Amino acid sequence: MRAVVCHSPGSLALEERPEASRGAEEVLIAIRRVGICGTDYHIYEGSHPYLEYPRIIGHELSGEVLETPRGTALRPNQRVVVNPYVSCGACIACRRGKPNCCVRIAVLGVHRDGGLCERISVPERNLYPAGSLTFDEAASVEFLSIGAHAVSRSGLKPGDRTLVIGAGPIGLGVALFAGLSGGDTTVIDLDPDRLAFATQAGIAGRSILADDRTDEQVGAATDGEGFDIVFDATGNRGSMEDAIRHVAHGGSLVLVSVVNEDIAFSDPELHKRETTVLGSRNALRADFERVMAAIAEKQVPLQRLLTHRTRLAGAAADIARWATDKRGLVKALVEIE
Repeated sequence: MRAVVCHSPGSLALEERPEASRGAEEVLIAIRRVGICGTDYHIYEGSHPYLEYPRIIGHELSGEVLETPRGTALRPNQRVVVNPYVSCGACIACRRGKPNCCVRIAVLGVHRDGGLCERISVPERNLYPAGSLTFDEAASVEFLSIGAHAVSRSGLKPGDRTLVIGAGPIGLGVALFAGLSGGDTTVIDLDPDRLAFATQAGIAGRSILADDRTDEQVGAATDGEGFDIVFDATGNRGSMEDAIRHVAHGGSLVLVSVVNEDIAFSDPELHKRETTVLGSRNALRADFERVMAAIAEKQVPLQRLLTHRTRLAGAAADIARWATDKRGLVKALVEIE
């Protein structure tokens, strides 16, 4: 079967790989759509902290059931959403109902080969019936679930003044579900075009350009008090460390992105605010289901979010180009038929 493989940083190619076969207690599916994530660009660039090469990339997936084990509720030709976080089911995190941070987690496209290929076999528990969702919509569930999970982790209440730092796809997902949860949402980014998109698409109530007036604008937006909840979705160490300055006393900082380095906070700044600092990793089934319901109810402006498109044959070249040319890019999809 055909697959897009990243052999090393800067080396991405379409090639023939052995045909996928169904594993025990797994379901064989035909991949129909693959969303391209910041993770995929980081793998191509060589900056992902958890990866060994070579790797078939791709973890934002929708597909169609081909073969199932006996007794499954899934049926052939059924559309499915793929949860790419393959967990062990036995470790302390799994026992606590947190398979998203399983001790032995194997994320498709990162720790094990992913779905930018024609067929793949995954555990049945990682497949959710897509219902009325199209393949495009089903492939968009995972990246939005990252934001939905971060909002769930934060404990956001209606009326909370909420700041999302970073207006990439993950930050937009955070802002979207913060707003759907009743948050009064502001987005900060360095890119004025991204900020314009966030407000024009109705994802953020207001925006702040990250520049030498950022602190002044944060103060003006919050009567000098700071934000009740701050989410950092930049993947930038400096931004993650500075974010605490925007948190109100008694507020929370949620770190959605990850960097392959240490981060540090000023202890006096942390303590005087009694800041709650939370890490948010991946997503849970409940987050997937929340996103699927929001898409089905037309609460997600997907037609605006899905800006770029290619097919499997052109994916290697297009992903390499999009890694450096992100003009107008929010979310790209690869079609596989």
